[in-house]
Amino acid sequence: MSQIQKPIGIYYEHPEWFKPLFAGLDRRGIAYERIDAARHQYNPAARESTYSLVVNRMSSSAYLRGNGQGIFHTAGYLTHLERIGVRVINGTVATGIETNKSRQLSLLAGLGLSFPETRVVNHLSQVVPAAAELRLPIVVKVNIGGAGAGIVRFDTREGLQAAVDARQIDLGIDQTALVQEFVQPRGGHIVRVETLNGRFLYAMKVFTTGESFNLCPAEICAIPDEPTADFCLTEAPKKGIQVEAYRPPTQVINDVERIAKAARIDVGGVEYLVSDETGEVLYYDINALSNFVADAVQVVGFDPYARFIDYLEAELTLVQTAQAKAKASVVPLNPACIP
Repeated sequence: MSQIQKPIGIYYEHPEWFKPLFAGLDRRGIAYERIDAARHQYNPAARESTYSLVVNRMSSSAYLRGNGQGIFHTAGYLTHLERIGVRVINGTVATGIETNKSRQLSLLAGLGLSFPETRVVNHLSQVVPAAAELRLPIVVKVNIGGAGAGIVRFDTREGLQAAVDARQIDLGIDQTALVQEFVQPRGGHIVRVETLNGRFLYAMKVFTTGESFNLCPAEICAIPDEPTADFCLTEAPKKGIQVEAYRPPTQVINDVERIAKAARIDVGGVEYLVSDETGEVLYYDINALSNFVADAVQVVGFDPYARFIDYLEAELTLVQTAQAKAKASVVPLNPACIP
């Protein structure tokens, strides 16, 4: 099978989030195959892939839908694909950042960017000592999270101690958690900035009413009494949460593009807030799984999926061109020259 004939592989887990992507690919007649990240196998000895390129859309919140195995499986699969020369959109580096919030903070620190004061722990016994170094209120959140899950706010040290004593704090599927100072966002909103190919695509303010919100420096999400694990900031318009298009200051856009480049994120979002107390810009989440805002045309004035598919077409052309050049560079031997 020639490289040009191979379809794009869309590696994903959530059953609903990527319907607009599939519909867009269908409209353009682009050959692709859906790869179920939750139920998947591969041969690590294979030397060639059946896909021209693979688009990684694995979700860190998969464990909330009973598909946590896909998170860890993905790391090995993408490593294999990259080893055999397959172009992966949001490859191993991006996935390593997406699925590890402590790595995100380390990346931000390396770029000289500010984030809420944090301690990272790997045992329940370390939560209270870590919190003792921070100002109240604090939040404890799992290292591998998503959709605002695994986040608990504490306003008193007594309440935190009681929760630890009762073993009511979940450290998540990798038994690692962030103990972090809560920051009140100025204006009652956070900002999510989306990037494509390392460049600013759009941004939106997401407002909170102050009711039924799990406010924290990690996510500001409306969490229902019985979470379905299907909510994320990009679903805000459908949930009746106020969102509006917004263009951040130039410095913020530059910072976000630096983050995307350092994390090797081809498509993804960065979230930040402005501290109501200090006015400081604090970055707090790097998201390599961007399914874009719902009702995007109404919110931001264009269809981000159309831009994303333009990008995929361009990447596919690059792959095909590289394959053709590699094939042309192979010079056949002249039988007369063989002794």
